[in-house]
Amino acid sequence: MTPQSTAADVRMACRNGKFTQPTPGLARGFVQANLVMLPADWAYDFLLFCQRNPKPCPILDVTDTGSWEPKFAAPGADLRTDLPGYRVFFHGECVDEPTDVKDYWRDDLVSFLIGCSFTFETALLEAGLPVRHIEQNRNVPMYRTNIACRPAGQFHGPMVVSMRPMLPGQALKATAICGQFPLAHGAPVHFGDPAAIGIRDLLKPDYGEMVDFKPGEVPIFWACGVTPQAVLMQAKPPFAIAHKPGHMFLTNLHDRDMRG
Repeated sequence: MTPQSTAADVRMACRNGKFTQPTPGLARGFVQANLVMLPADWAYDFLLFCQRNPKPCPILDVTDTGSWEPKFAAPGADLRTDLPGYRVFFHGECVDEPTDVKDYWRDDLVSFLIGCSFTFETALLEAGLPVRHIEQNRNVPMYRTNIACRPAGQFHGPMVVSMRPMLPGQALKATAICGQFPLAHGAPVHFGDPAAIGIRDLLKPDYGEMVDFKPGEVPIFWACGVTPQAVLMQAKPPFAIAHKPGHMFLTNLHDRDMRG
């Protein structure tokens, strides 16, 4: 899979078991999405949680109960097979990380597709700004923070952020660009000192891989669609499925259509 691949190419490679890697930089121009699957009796509370926390959880699509097809974001796709990696949760504990979830599928599941910061990275690259994890062919580093999300029903927990190193002047330019993509988390939520948002060790991401810093660069943090997984671990629904961090769903939507 390459930056020139289409979203359909990536989905089919995942479905056939030929692609199981993180998706940063792939199928540029197509919107990438986080995934959460929950039983229908938990779905309303989660929908409300997303509505109250649009920065980390901007909703792109919601399926009908029992349907694995995201009819708006990618008609004909299969959310059980078309991602390169999944995480399966029982009572808030991740028990498996399969490459498809057909064996776990239940007819009472509702699937949510949530915007992803990988979507605005094409615009950053086109503006000549660094996206270090793409440069180094790594997964983006992600961290749990002490920023509390607004609770909704049984869902509560901390915001997760992704991090990209930049020079201060580049960060200002990136803020203006990313602010045009509210459905991909928008502008950063924090600049500089990681400890100010509860990150104890920048070198040890909670998810993803650390990237290198160049002289003068500072860490820039964006809200992240892995936030629901931190929340699932606290709310402890009896069953849930999510994407493996960094292993996103490629939609048929286009980056240019996400600009606010």
